[in-house]
Amino acid sequence: MNDAEALDLLVGAVSIPSVSGDEARLAGWLAAQIGPFADSCRVDDAGNVVATFGSSSTRLYCLGHIDTVPGEVPVRIEDGELWGRGSVDAKGSFCAHVAGVRRAFAADPLLRERLSVTLIGAVGEEAPRSVGARHAVASLPPPDLLLIGEPSGWQSLTLGYKGRLQLALRVTCPESHSAGRESSAADCLLGACAALGDAAAALAPEVGAGSGQFDRVQMTVGALASSSDGLEQVAGASVSFRLPPGVRAHEAERRLRRAAASSLTPSAGARLECRASGAIDAVLRPKDSLLSRSFRAAIRQHGGRPGFKVKTGTSDMNVVAPYWSAPALAYGPGDSALDHTPFERVGVAEYLSTVAVTATAISLLAGAVVRGAVRGQVLPLS
Repeated sequence: MNDAEALDLLVGAVSIPSVSGDEARLAGWLAAQIGPFADSCRVDDAGNVVATFGSSSTRLYCLGHIDTVPGEVPVRIEDGELWGRGSVDAKGSFCAHVAGVRRAFAADPLLRERLSVTLIGAVGEEAPRSVGARHAVASLPPPDLLLIGEPSGWQSLTLGYKGRLQLALRVTCPESHSAGRESSAADCLLGACAALGDAAAALAPEVGAGSGQFDRVQMTVGALASSSDGLEQVAGASVSFRLPPGVRAHEAERRLRRAAASSLTPSAGARLECRASGAIDAVLRPKDSLLSRSFRAAIRQHGGRPGFKVKTGTSDMNVVAPYWSAPALAYGPGDSALDHTPFERVGVAEYLSTVAVTATAISLLAGAVVRGAVRGQVLPLS
């Protein structure tokens, strides 16, 4: 697959809208593009595109997502950048992996005997349950190596993502005069949020002053609202938490619920409801693995200086990590600061560099498999 064909693949994918829950048209189109070159290709029961190259017992999965958040960004190439929803998050990554894998296998027919690569274009990553990734876990055997398609920049590799927890708070209390001593529902809600802030800081007490955001619990309060029908006051808020490694989401939920409940004064007549959702643990993979070494060597071969990142958001790496313990990293073109924005765009040169690096890394991985350097053994790549 040459550069022009690789770019056409991405332009075509970005030009087909695929908001979460409405990915079928894009999945069918991608299957038609990949199928003629793969050993097998299908759209599975969840709507994922699943294509396999090679017949080796050593399996690399390239898991990316083909759905997007809502919002139209007109598709165009301008000043060397491709604009469009999904160009960064994360059709750019999935298409780069597709093009790179196809290029590597076309260049060396013996690859099929050395390494099996399965491309998974997952649906529903931008939706709460990540149905595509969960279906992949349930329907496919665990991989030996795992590449996640998310923007990292072509010279960088992402090793981890923070966990997440969301709480929906609702306080109700009898209506009272504002000159009285009783707290309003909004007062109680603010008190509960303050208690949550203290409890959140205590979830990772060992974090030092010099530590970065990845090591801290981040709390954000949103969707504040209050109302009254003359007899009862109601106040509500949505509170989200980003959790570092070492802070388990369900343990955090238990402690945060307790802190919010203890903030209410029993005699005030206020009642607190707390609903949790989106609980997912952080994931952090080691820097030194066969996968990491192969990609670092490939980046250097193409003139880059490899580096590592961790992200404060979440990805399908979080979803599959409890089930797939293989060495993993995320790699893809683009700046994740442009995710979900009206300015979403990826540099064409960066995208094509990502394709080239992926193809080279696949070839290096296959060579390592021949040398028996898979499953954590030492790979002599710098």
